[in-house]
Amino acid sequence: QVQLVESGGGLVQAGDSLRLSCAASGRTFSRNTMGWFRQAPGKEREFVAAINWSGAYRVYADSVKGRFTISRDNAKNTVYLQMNSVKPEDTAVYYCAVDSFDFRWRPQGEFDYWGQGTQVTVSS
Repeated sequence: QVQLVESGGGLVQAGDSLRLSCAASGRTFSRNTMGWFRQAPGKEREFVAAINWSGAYRVYADSVKGRFTISRDNAKNTVYLQMNSVKPEDTAVYYCAVDSFDFRWRPQGEFDYWGQGTQVTVSS
């Protein structure tokens, strides 16, 4: 049974940094695209960032470009989201997701497995 478990969320102040982790279990995802999404209260879930299986390709939402960095450690079956210079508008529940198809690169459209989410709250 595949499980994705996010961690690292919390309450921070604007301008601070935060690192989210998402550890996968039940299957190895070293050949799969992994991503992060977020959902703020009263809003739809939105794409944040994605990384291909090797780490050679990364894509970001315009709202986080230059502030957030996605990375992965295939040996640990884990994807990370380094969040720098956070803003109050970054407040949301952050979800990691994985595309089950090996080597497919559709970073904003094809994710089959989802974590339960971790809350990030940024105070002004």
